[in-house]
Amino acid sequence: MDIRGKKIFVGLSGGVDSAVSAALLKRAGAEVTGVFIKGWYPPEMPCTWAAERRDAMRVAARLHIPFRTFDASAEYKKSVADYMLSEYRVGRTPNPDVMCNREVKFGAFYRYAMSEGADAIAMGHYRRGEKDQSYFLWAVPKDILAKTIFPVGEMEKSEVRKLAKKFNLPVAEKKDSQGVCFLGSVSIKEFLLRELGSYNPALLYTLGQKAPFPDGPWFVVGKDVEKKEISVSKTRTATIKEISFTDANWFSESERVTEAQYRYRSPHIIGRIEEDRFVSAEPLPDIPAPGQSIVFYRNEELIGGGSITA
Repeated sequence: MDIRGKKIFVGLSGGVDSAVSAALLKRAGAEVTGVFIKGWYPPEMPCTWAAERRDAMRVAARLHIPFRTFDASAEYKKSVADYMLSEYRVGRTPNPDVMCNREVKFGAFYRYAMSEGADAIAMGHYRRGEKDQSYFLWAVPKDILAKTIFPVGEMEKSEVRKLAKKFNLPVAEKKDSQGVCFLGSVSIKEFLLRELGSYNPALLYTLGQKAPFPDGPWFVVGKDVEKKEISVSKTRTATIKEISFTDANWFSESERVTEAQYRYRSPHIIGRIEEDRFVSAEPLPDIPAPGQSIVFYRNEELIGGGSITA
């Protein structure tokens, strides 16, 4: 896309990646507007959204671009927070980042930007390299991705940091955020205990997760929500070669799939698609967790993805 003179709304999160994205777009001649997307935050739980918004505003001021705040709290509450809790209640392990991308960043924000006359939106996601975030983009509709620009998508984090210093951005030295935003400094475990009531290990542990028991390491290999029990083993290696999935979203033909990833930052596994199953060439290195994402690739090209059922 030739962006010179194009009206582009950039999702300014208050972090360095989106800040550099805005700076690169402006340097390329785009008409850039920075937008802070306000999510939903549990009452009485600490969250840094106000500080993040202030940092995003400082970036916009440094770049001399318009700044707006878009309130997506209703969409975030329904599609991220409520979804996460409903999945945990039935023993699945949700992927809130996938839903945040589909329903909020590339959903509500995209529709807002288009209604304001934008030609495209831009995000600070990485799509290659060490910090590749394409795993979380599989559920975004194909037509929306076509109108999305990822200015730092092909870069390494170190290069982005250098650019932030070059542009003299106020967030150049800021650390990356961790975890689910609306929880702030509260752990997911604390949040679930508060929202779901009594302690139930089958809700709090993910299949394949390391369990903090004596004489370990121990790994969770089974869960029973009704009995409030988990099963553990000294090894988490699976003996199966298939992963079933649902709610698939495709950017290219499923026949082109040659590899998959079913945990973020885990190695890609070689295999093929057979209807609603991915069949691995070798036994799976880890136990698939229902509710998590399985994402499909050919070489480094994102082909599609789905939600794991078994």
